[in-house]
Amino acid sequence: MILAGDVGGTKTVLALFDANAPDAAVRGERRFECADYTGFESLLEDFLAQHAGVRIDAVCIGVAGIIEAGRCNATNLPWTVSEDAIRAIARTQRVRLCNDLEAAAHGMLLLPEEQLVVLQPGRGDARPGHIAVIAPGTGLGEAILFWDGERHRAMASEGGHAGFAPRSELEIDLLRHLRAQHGTHVSTERVLSGPGYVELYRFLLARSGDREPASLRQATARGDAAGEITRAALAHSDPVCVQALELFVSMLGSETGDLALRCLPRGGVFIGGGIAPQILPALQSDGFLEAFRDKGFFADFLRGLRVCVALDVRAPLLGCTQLAARL
Repeated sequence: MILAGDVGGTKTVLALFDANAPDAAVRGERRFECADYTGFESLLEDFLAQHAGVRIDAVCIGVAGIIEAGRCNATNLPWTVSEDAIRAIARTQRVRLCNDLEAAAHGMLLLPEEQLVVLQPGRGDARPGHIAVIAPGTGLGEAILFWDGERHRAMASEGGHAGFAPRSELEIDLLRHLRAQHGTHVSTERVLSGPGYVELYRFLLARSGDREPASLRQATARGDAAGEITRAALAHSDPVCVQALELFVSMLGSETGDLALRCLPRGGVFIGGGIAPQILPALQSDGFLEAFRDKGFFADFLRGLRVCVALDVRAPLLGCTQLAARL
């Protein structure tokens, strides 16, 4: 029995997989709101209490943050997650922590074609090669699946915390606004994430001089501002929401293109995370691919890459299951 987990900045998902069953059948799964817990240990104890008597053979937990010596100080949570604490609670020595995008990258390789939406088919080169993975959610995750000649190996990164590079006068104004709000370092995650999406909208709203719609004020009060911005944008019911989504998609396209240039992913590009499936119609518009390809000399190279959106947000869990099985 394998215990897999995906610890994000907003929610944590834990699942039990029977490694001996066909397709590693799920024997139990639960989503937790991270704000309800002071640490990962109490959350894990709650989950395992629901599955008393189950013997755990191996554990792999993906965490948004850097893993050092079996410990991770979560990037967007006041939690420290450690392999030693998990070993004691799960009563197994086979425990591994990994970066959440490392897990997601492995999971992408396991997704069936029906869970992928192709934004750009590429040139149909069947040769294996490196793969780029980008995933906007509570934060912005980036990873590379490095092809070593025999198999793909995931390379975690914190590329989302690299500096935001504006490409237009509007984006330069956005950078100035964010520097005034948050200091000199403005990361790409500051704009390409759930909180960044909302901040982007509020920047554009202030520039427009429009009044905030009552529906958005109500959504903000219930903690769903990003969802309401997307709904209004896709329905074309609010011009500022439309502009916010278009700008978000364009900046995501540019950052995805930058990641592709850093690793030359002839094996393709995957867009994961929780936001992408919700804004899929916008990603399928011209704005994303135009920004993705707008890289000067290398526009033609980028045009030849396969680019897909992963619909299954459980990719990190699937990746953790594979990594745990290797233990």
